[in-house]
Amino acid sequence: MAATAKICGISTPQTLDAALAGGASHVGFVFFAASPRNVAADQAAALAARAGGRVRTVGVFVDPEDGLLAETVRTVGLDAIQLHRTAPDRVAHLRAVSGAEAWAAVAVRTRADLEAARPFRGAADRILYDAKTPDDAALPGGMGLRFDWSLLDGFNHPLPWALSGGLTAGNVREAIGRTGARLVDASSGVESAPGVKDADLIAAFLDAVASA
Repeated sequence: MAATAKICGISTPQTLDAALAGGASHVGFVFFAASPRNVAADQAAALAARAGGRVRTVGVFVDPEDGLLAETVRTVGLDAIQLHRTAPDRVAHLRAVSGAEAWAAVAVRTRADLEAARPFRGAADRILYDAKTPDDAALPGGMGLRFDWSLLDGFNHPLPWALSGGLTAGNVREAIGRTGARLVDASSGVESAPGVKDADLIAAFLDAVASA
């Protein structure tokens, strides 16, 4: 089965169009005030409407409040919620509150970090393995960091999963070949500056995924 890709942190019609034209399977909208990719719900709703169901939409949250999450999912029409720094029981609760598919982000620096994925069985629908950011970092991801892909060798994944963290057009084919990932997620790797997506970089990334 061919790999597919999520372009995360979409905030403009031009970069959404690039993701659609390149064949992205998912686009992500970030709802986290500290992020340079943060968007308002009405802005994301307009972009989702522009997509017209041609791609699945994912809302990225950092342990959000119930009401905010539910309202955002409803306003934008999100297909999935991607939850960072959120405990398994909370993920299960937010999945029920939102009615959307739930992705649980697992931050990885060592092989032992992968074990944090197991408690999400039954609570989430997908695991997103992302590079662990420094302890004092304001952001849980989107910093261009990658982890050692060999850590995934032989790991018995508890759920369907996606690979994130420092992926670019220059390394995503290697990442897919090395890990067997069927879904890859790019954010900073398709930007010209933090929070500024680049249509040409998106196109190059999606071309590389298609050729993997």
